Amino acid sequence: MTDLLALAEKLIPTVRAAGAIELKYYRDGADVIDKADGSPVTLADQEAEALIAAALKDIAPDIPMVGEESVAAGAIPDISGGRFFLVDPLDGTREFITGGGDFTVNIALLENFTPVMGVIYVPVTDALYYGADGKAFMSLEGAAPQEMRVRAAPPQGLTVVASKRHGDPEGLQDFLKGRSVDTLISRSSSLKFCVIAAGEADLYPRLGPTSEWDTAAGDAILRAAGGKVTQLDGQPLVYGKAEQKFLNPAFVAFAA
Repeated sequence: MTDLLALAEKLIPTVRAAGAIELKYYRDGADVIDKADGSPVTLADQEAEALIAAALKDIAPDIPMVGEESVAAGAIPDISGGRFFLVDPLDGTREFITGGGDFTVNIALLENFTPVMGVIYVPVTDALYYGADGKAFMSLEGAAPQEMRVRAAPPQGLTVVASKRHGDPEGLQDFLKGRSVDTLISRSSSLKFCVIAAGEADLYPRLGPTSEWDTAAGDAILRAAGGKVTQLDGQPLVYGKAEQKFLNPAFVAFAA
């Protein structure tokens, strides 16, 4: 399977179907369970991941899937070949639980442990983002997809994206010292990558912990739109760290 954009487009019905499951629970209310690490999970997370797993098995049966909920249940496939899917069925669970709209469905494909394709869907707003092979697209409210590219840094200063629910204001302030910043905005979930890919923001420093399924789809889309994601020392963000429970170090996503 070499046409990664075609694969991304083939996955659109899957992320929409997962989003429909989440919207049902979002509107009707969802029971919250605490996982072993203290993070919340709902039936919406679990049912959406089951749907995605079945779809991926049908579409690409030879590619293993690493999913947030399956890993929490102890199911980790052999990914030593470096080619696998990373899935976060409901990124932004706390946002979902509290009635916010910034939660997403994330599917990424990795090759040689590098994100090469990503699909992100926002159920509440029916916004879709996807990218691969140097091209990234967004579709808002079912409209025809429009190509996205990152922007050059505006002369008036950067628009910086911060996490709405996992912020480190003091650390962020230290990180931004010496940079010309015009605006600071807060978003949840993988939407922080999407606003940079869409040319609406410039920089997203993440100084606190995340997991690989939180970042892989956004990483792939941002790369396809011309941006980058690196560790704070400039080294690439590394994926497939099963022995480290798929945890990411601090990183920065940026436009140019």
